[in-house]
Amino acid sequence: MLDVAVVGAGHNALISAAYLARAGHRVAVFERSGHAGGAVQTRDDIFPGCRIDVGSSAHILIHLTPILAELELERYGLRYVDCDPWAFYPLEDGRAIYFHRDVGLTCDSIAAVSPEDARAYPRFLEEWRPISQAVLRAFLDVPTPLKIGWTMATGGGFAKKKGAESTAMLQTILGSYRQLIDRTFRHPAVRAAIEWIAAQSGPPPLELGTAPLAGWQPLYHESGVKRAVGGSGALTTALVAMIRAHGGEVHTATPVRRIVVEGGRAVGLDVADGAEPGLPLGAPPATGPTRRVSARTVLAGCHVATTFGRLLADAPEAAALREQVAGLRVGNGFGMILRCVTSQLPAYAGWAGDPARGGNGAPGPMHRGLQLLCPPAPYLDAAYADYLRGEPARDPAVVAMTWTAVDPSLAPPGKHLLFAWAQWHPYALTGGRSWAGERERAADDILRAVGRFAPNVPGCVEQVHIQTPVDLERELGLYNGNVMHLEMSLDQMFMFRPAAGLATYRTPIPGLFLTGASTHPGGGVFGASGRTAAKVVSKALK
Repeated sequence: MLDVAVVGAGHNALISAAYLARAGHRVAVFERSGHAGGAVQTRDDIFPGCRIDVGSSAHILIHLTPILAELELERYGLRYVDCDPWAFYPLEDGRAIYFHRDVGLTCDSIAAVSPEDARAYPRFLEEWRPISQAVLRAFLDVPTPLKIGWTMATGGGFAKKKGAESTAMLQTILGSYRQLIDRTFRHPAVRAAIEWIAAQSGPPPLELGTAPLAGWQPLYHESGVKRAVGGSGALTTALVAMIRAHGGEVHTATPVRRIVVEGGRAVGLDVADGAEPGLPLGAPPATGPTRRVSARTVLAGCHVATTFGRLLADAPEAAALREQVAGLRVGNGFGMILRCVTSQLPAYAGWAGDPARGGNGAPGPMHRGLQLLCPPAPYLDAAYADYLRGEPARDPAVVAMTWTAVDPSLAPPGKHLLFAWAQWHPYALTGGRSWAGERERAADDILRAVGRFAPNVPGCVEQVHIQTPVDLERELGLYNGNVMHLEMSLDQMFMFRPAAGLATYRTPIPGLFLTGASTHPGGGVFGASGRTAAKVVSKALK
């Protein structure tokens, strides 16, 4: 009998399994896909000679945790490249802002556009650093109202403020990131750059309770953006190797059909053989022959709707939970992404290597990190308005990524990779449209948005792999194409994620635990959920 049977091989589930295997527990992971990693995968079968990420690409948040060091993943081949400057924001007049890990260099870059904002930027970082650090500490622990309140009160800078100052800061935190940014900075380009970084979690600029998404900016200067050598999936590969080295098992192409509940307790899984694609939200469970895997505990690392809607569909003990989870906001999609093979890097203004200007094609500093392609407001507002109407954004904002600039091994000599993530794109379209009919037009719009700043795009693009919200659901099991599982709004965060009574990684069904992006603290390549869930499960096993 296993100590822990883990459902799904996303990075949080693998991190949990790694900690539990290292602690000496008998652990086995079961994944429906033929590949481990969930949305942290790199594939070599999409374009010949290329290693293409099919989910995440930039690793930021996990470097704010002790996970990589605690699990000693370097011993299992994991290497990172520091991508500095970590972000680049081009203006349409040819100027640009570079965000370096070094705050002084960042301020020098901002000063070339707006001296006033260059002076405001370090004050903004200083004001928000204790708050963002307190939020980070809260993200690395089980969320309870008492813990969250104590962490923010003692570590968030509130203790140093008195009366009206403390009240004003609380009011700011409960406001939107648009309000915070507009109150802090003056130049439209500076505002747009920070706003587009904040928007990567999903909520639109004017949603209340989102100011901390912009307030996270100080921590980006601590972690920077890092790229796993060989692709995002190198993290997954190292985790699988670490689990197996400690006696654990990872089974791919082994879908879980049912979490077995007997005597009111989770006692194992029914699993099948053969890879399965992702199923849309609300689709009936798959059927067919299964075999029983017995376990003292079950850790569900899949989407919370899968756990209670499908895998516990016949369990009377889960009836109330099924109803509760059915009311959660998965959202109508989020974004879409293009994976392109190109003959050149994007030719942004100021690129010394631009072949059109006599350069040798060598990468410039703008190609190392996140390329923030988003004109000032109301550009994002228009894209979000299209989304609310059930239409793909006609003028999408884009984060472009060219990882061959820091890891040439990802593509054959003379070729480059361009990944272009765009928001917002609804999963369910209105007006009788379908993604089968819209995918090419939406892809053209994204490449046109890149070409607005890099005129050799799309001319240098040779091959394109399109991932619409429907593709993200089918390929990666991300319901409605939401890479965060559930919307990252304040009422679905902290002790409310995924729902009241489920935020401690435990469930009312003894022996059943949760991890993954559906749980606190949410999506992104973070691993905090997996680490904390492992502590909770390990304590229960003792």
